[in-house]
Amino acid sequence: MTSHSPQDLVVVGSINVDLTATVERLPRAGETVAGGRLRRDVGGKGANQAVAASRLGARVRMVGAVGDDSDGRWALETIRGAGVDVEDVRTARSATGTALIAVDAAGENQIVVCGGANTEVDAGGLTIAATEAVLMQLELSLDLVQEVAAQAPGFVALNAAPAQPLPEGLIERVDLFIVNESEYAAMPELRAARRVAVTFGAEGAAMLVGGEETARVPAPVVSNVVSSVGAGDAFSAALTLAVIAGAPDEQALRTACAVGAATVAHPSAQPPLARLETYA
Repeated sequence: MTSHSPQDLVVVGSINVDLTATVERLPRAGETVAGGRLRRDVGGKGANQAVAASRLGARVRMVGAVGDDSDGRWALETIRGAGVDVEDVRTARSATGTALIAVDAAGENQIVVCGGANTEVDAGGLTIAATEAVLMQLELSLDLVQEVAAQAPGFVALNAAPAQPLPEGLIERVDLFIVNESEYAAMPELRAARRVAVTFGAEGAAMLVGGEETARVPAPVVSNVVSSVGAGDAFSAALTLAVIAGAPDEQALRTACAVGAATVAHPSAQPPLARLETYA
């Protein structure tokens, strides 16, 4: 895998505190399930992707917002501790965002996100260098995502989750979309995108260029699945870094799937990771 190391990446995205209850099975509508084990972690798709990219060896700065509260200070300390530049994370009036997560014995999950300070992320004054790639998600406002994409001079990747209708201008501007199979089905406009990576969970992932499949790889077998909460975020970070490093589609997918597989074996959405080339 050729690379300009370390790669420069700007992650614009959400920062949350994850409250995760691990239970034997997920509750049905209106049902209470007892016997849960609770853990508290720093999360949010943006923070997860920024931390993963940094641990994979990229030089990362994050754009986001936290509240003026103990959760916000803890989140900043955690993200900074992973090597991410947090100078562009602002302190907002709202409380730090929170995600309420339930994970069952097989690692499947249900998530409710309370946006909080993430609704106040502002790209005003943000400068992105031509040497910096950008990675975003849809836990921030679509208007903000469009604004950043329009002003970014270089490579732009968008993990289009959670799914929502995407305007034509964004489809044309983004160099790489990353979605799961349900999101791809919910956003038919992605058929017109330049490049889309689609994940299929334990079945692996595929790359579509101009609507045509160019590569498909299986997922590594994981015998000790603990939680799938951060797998998509780690996959997104790894795939973005592999693509901007010049890896062919099949190799980039294999690398990203290997990183995702390493993530599901850990209870945190921000697991320890080796450098990207370790997974190639």
